Amino acid sequence: MSAEKAAFYRCIMDVFAAAKRQYRLQLRSDEVLAEARWPDGPPRIEEVNTALGQLAEWGNLESHPDTARVSSLSDFYRARFLYRLSQGGEAVESALAVFVQTLQRRAELQTVALEDIASRLQALQALAEATEPDAAKIHETLRDLVRVFESLAENAQAFMAGVARSIELQQADAGAVANYKKRLIDYLERFMGDLVRRSDTIARLILALEQGIDALLGQVAERESRDAAPGGAQDQADARKAYLQAWRERWKGLRGWFLSTGHEPPQAELLRARARSAIPQLLAAIAALNERRSGRSDRSADFRLLAGWFAACADNGEAHRLARAAFALNPARHFSLNASAEELPASTSWADAPPLRIHPRLREYGEAAPRGPLPRVRDRAEERAFLALQLAEESQQVEAARKRLATSRPARLSDLGELDMHAFGLFLGLLGETLAEQAGPETPVERQTSDGLLHIHLKPLAPDSRATIDTPHGVFAGRDHLITITPLQDGR
Repeated sequence: MSAEKAAFYRCIMDVFAAAKRQYRLQLRSDEVLAEARWPDGPPRIEEVNTALGQLAEWGNLESHPDTARVSSLSDFYRARFLYRLSQGGEAVESALAVFVQTLQRRAELQTVALEDIASRLQALQALAEATEPDAAKIHETLRDLVRVFESLAENAQAFMAGVARSIELQQADAGAVANYKKRLIDYLERFMGDLVRRSDTIARLILALEQGIDALLGQVAERESRDAAPGGAQDQADARKAYLQAWRERWKGLRGWFLSTGHEPPQAELLRARARSAIPQLLAAIAALNERRSGRSDRSADFRLLAGWFAACADNGEAHRLARAAFALNPARHFSLNASAEELPASTSWADAPPLRIHPRLREYGEAAPRGPLPRVRDRAEERAFLALQLAEESQQVEAARKRLATSRPARLSDLGELDMHAFGLFLGLLGETLAEQAGPETPVERQTSDGLLHIHLKPLAPDSRATIDTPHGVFAGRDHLITITPLQDGR
């Protein structure tokens, strides 16, 4: 793997790995030359012989003299060898095959496995309801069920662990991103729909088998214990106990996938939640891609651009104005530690201001006042009483304004006369609420206020009519209307 001609050696070892799968025991150098897939064209036979000898020296191959093609004395003395995989070489090839398979493997969400699990459970239920259960068929069905379930669980686990790594959009263009997004979302929606649809069926089948599953597992464990290595009676019983425990654990794992265990949700729900969370991860990856494609500048790029602006300034005055705008060089705000500093205007320069006297404790400890007990809580009784008095007076004034306006009798706006501040504020609020419901300028309107205390009816008069109301803030004028404000009892 790390030699100088590693690719050359890998081509040779791939030929021997293929020969092992084809049950061919030995190969000659010319067969290796003909069957290997050389990336740069076939080499000379001498190079192949040298590489085969090096692999045999490393222990990947075993060589044996080839006497089958000897036809003369000179052929006998010429070195000809047959090569085959050594035990160590075979182990290395198997490990490399598993390594490559693991790297290239993509997690799959198998909807077919859910259908197979349901069909195996139905077959197992039929066998359990038979008068004389067939232990061989039960054993075969359980083995198929476990094999399918293990494949589903293994792929689901790989998906849950690697779904974030599978969204490899960092170097993709916009078209590839859109296509992959659509395929992934369709894939997840199809799996989640099938998972929801079949999980309930599988859970009901598992519950139906709960009563007699222990007896079925006992028959299977009894059948498997017959093949245990010969020994005493206790060894046979121990083997049956071990097989039974293993089958119970497998059934418990299957049950926990589709049924809740205590306070733990089923694994199928966790898988469904993980599949749903893959969509936000995809969108986050797309957002990161778009952000990178937008070419956001960093601070160094901003400073380089600003330096170019400074270089383009016509004079120092223009440069100073640019610096003030860029770095917010506003007039100084002086500290209020000194009594004299409080009277300084903000436009005073630091050079013209009196010196700032800082207490040594502030410089050393970061605080001017020494530590001690907290000050006593200030009594705010007078302020609260004053606020309560203001609220009471304001409520009385608003109530007086409501009584003046809510007379339950029609009145023209021009007849209202002069309104004080509170009455005019109430009138303006009522008029605004009512006009917001009006369909048109010539349409009468009526409505109930939002607090449920008043009912208002507003009817526009002639277009050339005019109403004028005097207020402390000025004169309020506009088209005259006929208004009726009626108080409602108990908010009804």
